[in-house]
Amino acid sequence: MDIIQAIIIGIIEGFTEFLPISSTGHMIVASEFLGIEQSAVVKAYEVIIQFSAILAVMILYREKINIREIKLWQKIITAFLPLAIIGFLMKDWVKEIFTVSTVAWMFIIGGVVFIIVEYFHNDESKDAKEVEDVSWKQALIIGFGQVLSLVPGTSRAGSTIIAGMLGGVSRKASTEFSFLLAIPVMMAVSGYDLLKHYQDFMGADLTAFAVGFVVAFVVAYATIKLFIVFLQRFTFVAFGIYRIVFGTFLLMIL
Repeated sequence: MDIIQAIIIGIIEGFTEFLPISSTGHMIVASEFLGIEQSAVVKAYEVIIQFSAILAVMILYREKINIREIKLWQKIITAFLPLAIIGFLMKDWVKEIFTVSTVAWMFIIGGVVFIIVEYFHNDESKDAKEVEDVSWKQALIIGFGQVLSLVPGTSRAGSTIIAGMLGGVSRKASTEFSFLLAIPVMMAVSGYDLLKHYQDFMGADLTAFAVGFVVAFVVAYATIKLFIVFLQRFTFVAFGIYRIVFGTFLLMIL
């Protein structure tokens, strides 16, 4: 992987990781277009840029990462547990169903779900308008919703946000809870991958890795900030339409 490829993949990771559009499908298309093989070095690079994306969330929400927010973090860990347990038990099954066709169809299905949920959603009627208002029950609903992200193409952000909205949480609060929930999830996944691929860093282009890390951080940081501003004026319908279009595109290029 050269520096240009590292920059492009870093941009895609930073932009898609926290949006409800699944970074997996975009990585597939980008890798195919750039001629990048899914080697051990590429896997190691993905670990690096995932850590970069986590860092962006932690800096943006640093005021919520303290002992005063212990109750919020207890709920976040509670929401993390279903994926941690079920994901560990079903990791081999997930690998078996990972195909471009599966990703494409889950893009389309997820897009339809977003449009339907938005049609019936009313922020004013929700009892949890801020992320601190999320109840234990709602945290569990979001946690079990996140399990759906084990199916490639579903989107971790998309499944948690939809689960939150269906559970009585506002768009903004659902989205911010999804951002914070990404911290333990991505720490666990990236940490596990790092243990598996740490030897692959030896033969990698560390300059490309460093550049990609910075690019992914900057893009993720900007994307999260702009996403929150976007939600103050618009709904998720645009993302639903985009998912349907992108999923159809994937099916066409199979």
